[in-house]
Amino acid sequence: MSLDYDYHTHSTYSDGDLLFRMLAAAESAGLAGIGVTDHCNVAERESMQEMKAQFGFNLDTTYERRRRGIEAYRDRFDLHIFDGVEMDYEPQDENRIAAFLETADFDYAIGSVHHVEDVNVHFESYFGRKSEAERRDVVATYFDKLVALIDSELFEIAAHPDLIERNPALRGLATDEDYERVADAFADSRTIPEVNAGRALDDYGEFHPTPAFLDALLDRGVSVTVGTDSHSPEVVEPRLAALTERLDEVGVEPVDVVT
Repeated sequence: MSLDYDYHTHSTYSDGDLLFRMLAAAESAGLAGIGVTDHCNVAERESMQEMKAQFGFNLDTTYERRRRGIEAYRDRFDLHIFDGVEMDYEPQDENRIAAFLETADFDYAIGSVHHVEDVNVHFESYFGRKSEAERRDVVATYFDKLVALIDSELFEIAAHPDLIERNPALRGLATDEDYERVADAFADSRTIPEVNAGRALDDYGEFHPTPAFLDALLDRGVSVTVGTDSHSPEVVEPRLAALTERLDEVGVEPVDVVT
């Protein structure tokens, strides 16, 4: 199997590298297309506004500028370049997200749950102070939000659907029941989960979703797509190779979201 499309990458319009460098890496890796899907958050809450100020995730105000950049590169690369977005999802923000996505008219949208208690789930120092029962509640809340994301039908793709596994304080606390209820939601939705290689070759050392979670999805006939979740050009090709090997192992052909 060879992968033709990488639907999940980042540029300097959030926390990735220069557009030119990311596109060149995709072309060098032999891809037919790449999706530029920078982080975006449209919440009005002060905690989210502060996060955006600190990390510079301002695609809600810069997407038209990035679109001009993408258009300038279309004739310079032998690639389909998709103008996408990775949108932070919170149930209370659904109306604002829907209105923004309608206005921005991206080629496709990836939905992501990144926060519980308005804290990014990567933050081990915060969640590590909690008791095991409290951490289990955090994991259950994460999956509650993921089911709401799927049910919202706002997104073509759901990113790294067990992101909590990247945090050692939350790792291993998900249950088969969590996986099954999320898989049931995907089975009834147009939203497609991705097999994500964002930490497969790094500190976490695994793909999203976990093997048990992926089994639950495949048992229900849920299709999957792929994303390297690359933020720098040098990881695009090795992550594509790792994804190819992983999908060959489980005998899955990913679907093309857009072509």
